[in-house]
Amino acid sequence: MQGQTKRSLTRDWLGTTAIAQRILLELWRRKVSLICWAIFPASILIVNSLILSERSELSTAAAFAQAVPPCLVGTALFFSCLGGSIATIVAEREQRTLKQLLISPLRGASYFMGIFLAYGAIGLGQMLLVYAIAILTGAEFGVEFTGSLPLGLLIISLSMVAYVGTGFCIGAKLARRTEDVNALIAALGVPLLLLSGAFIPIEFFPVALRDLAQFNPIYHMIEALAIAQDSDRGDLAPHLWFLVGFASVMVCVGWLTYRQMLNSERRR
Repeated sequence: MQGQTKRSLTRDWLGTTAIAQRILLELWRRKVSLICWAIFPASILIVNSLILSERSELSTAAAFAQAVPPCLVGTALFFSCLGGSIATIVAEREQRTLKQLLISPLRGASYFMGIFLAYGAIGLGQMLLVYAIAILTGAEFGVEFTGSLPLGLLIISLSMVAYVGTGFCIGAKLARRTEDVNALIAALGVPLLLLSGAFIPIEFFPVALRDLAQFNPIYHMIEALAIAQDSDRGDLAPHLWFLVGFASVMVCVGWLTYRQMLNSERRR
């Protein structure tokens, strides 16, 4: 029994890494997406920092530190992990590679983990880039990140899981063609980004919009990472538990929609 379990785990892991390697290799060959996912968070970080420094009367150090959470979990991971996972599933459907999954021993969990591993690697690269720019650019101004590194990594990981799970839901249920990806992200995602404080600090919102933002998962991602960086900002627990619950629900719903998509492909 232990031998069978070990072989099963080994097979699942090999399937997971194979999916991740294939996605990363395709992205590396095209390079355009990788370059854009590097330029986008860097530019958003610098622009947001300059705006915060000017309009909120913050020091340059405080502006860079405050700009990192909305830039990283609010925008960078949103477009890479969410948009990327949707695009991958749509491409699999258009290229008919989903048919191959139906006759292969690859399990759905391995497929999900493979996509998560691929975009998790991209998200890790974006995280390193954003923090490197924040620290190097603001070094002369005394930028410091005094929070908990394990908590920060946990929040970033949960954000990735939530985005990939949501991407599975949207990609499997709503998107049929490549042209649908941008339209869905614009219609469903951009309003959530605006309401989360990713572009405009939540402090500038009217009271009604602040209350509405409490139901926005991206808002909780940003607030959780900001508090993990600086514990004096508030209580982490409500945001963290909201994020844990949302990520869990999205993984479950994403799994169900993925199974429905496979069943639909079988009938075609």
